[in-house]
Amino acid sequence: MLKQKFSICSFLSKHINGGVILIVSALLAILVANSLWSDYYFRLFEIPINVQIGDFNFFSSHGNTFNLTAFINDGLMAIFFFYVGLEVKRETIAGNLSTPSKAALPVIAAIGGMIFPIIIYLLIANTSPESQGAPIPMATDIAFSLGVLSLLGDRIPPALKIFLTAFAVVDDIGGILVIALGYSTNLQPVYLLIAAVLLLFLLFANRLKVYAIWFYVLIGLIVWYMFLQSGIHSTIAGFLVALTIPARPRVNLSQYIKNIKECINDFQPYPPNTSILNDNEATKLDNIQKLSCLAISPLQHIENRLEAMVNYFIMPLFAFANAGIVFSGSLNNFFGIVTFAVAFGLIIGKFTGILSFICFGVKLKIVSLPEGSNWKSLAGVAMLGGIGFTVSLFIANLAFGNTYPELLNQAKLGIVSGTVCSAIIGYIMLNRFLPKNK
Repeated sequence: MLKQKFSICSFLSKHINGGVILIVSALLAILVANSLWSDYYFRLFEIPINVQIGDFNFFSSHGNTFNLTAFINDGLMAIFFFYVGLEVKRETIAGNLSTPSKAALPVIAAIGGMIFPIIIYLLIANTSPESQGAPIPMATDIAFSLGVLSLLGDRIPPALKIFLTAFAVVDDIGGILVIALGYSTNLQPVYLLIAAVLLLFLLFANRLKVYAIWFYVLIGLIVWYMFLQSGIHSTIAGFLVALTIPARPRVNLSQYIKNIKECINDFQPYPPNTSILNDNEATKLDNIQKLSCLAISPLQHIENRLEAMVNYFIMPLFAFANAGIVFSGSLNNFFGIVTFAVAFGLIIGKFTGILSFICFGVKLKIVSLPEGSNWKSLAGVAMLGGIGFTVSLFIANLAFGNTYPELLNQAKLGIVSGTVCSAIIGYIMLNRFLPKNK
């Protein structure tokens, strides 16, 4: 029989806004990093992580054992990008990016929202090594931005929410391309070749209608390890493996619905106090449960299972591990040219890029505004596009890492301040411009 399972993640997803948890995690990291416990905070993330069999350590790269930070950034964030890959595949097959007419508006908005922040960043910080962080303000955080949008409840037209989700998904694709092409070093062709062969093998298995989730997970872990050793960031493996997951269910859905209806119609009305089914009806319900499992594709099944874990565990943990801005030493240590470049890129660049490209598309009659929206409400959503938290922090670590700790600190402050300002301004704009009633 069907059972309801309790989990902390599922409880949080029903009762607490994911965006709130994300910003609380970041603020907590900043507080702890500047408190009496700062030494413990930084030492915590230096703890080594080992999964070793003989001389082989699964969590190591080029002979260097993972610490907790590397485990989160290279390991858990691969799951995050795997989840993003599932979203992208679903949207391109049967969602808001499935046809050219549906995809046109979010794609145009996302292109503007990626180009303008980079331009503004480079206008402010165009010298090396500061210029390495130019892609930092180009991404939009889906969970955080939708969390802010949800505060307005039913006043938000559904088409506007769909638009924000769709262009944030396209933004993620842009961020993944930047990570793959811009931050790859010391490429190892042998490992890349093995990874490519394994990915082709997964695609072939998909065509042969192999639906076993454990099979894709097992091969996917090997692909992740090959990317880890190849010089291309290992999180890209998560995204690519997601694209090989079967998106079609194992049963014909129209026939499934017909069978369900027939089974339900066979049930007879029960007296109010009856609590036990007869054997025949219990068997039918058991069959319905088994058929229902086959009616959900592996892609949707995995995405549903991962959603709460990604939004309420992996992303907050990543924020806590990476948002620790240290306010000590010289003023330039945390408040410099990169801070302004990132913050203005998020606040001004995203807003200007998204809105101007949409305006350009509407003038050329390539796209039209989302149903139920106007230019004022669209401007509010464009401002929420400046919420670039998770992927921006990720790119900042790749751009500056341990090599330029002062610039990384500046980038973190720019990300947090730019994200918070974009969220507050976007909320105020939408709260003012949207109808007061549903």
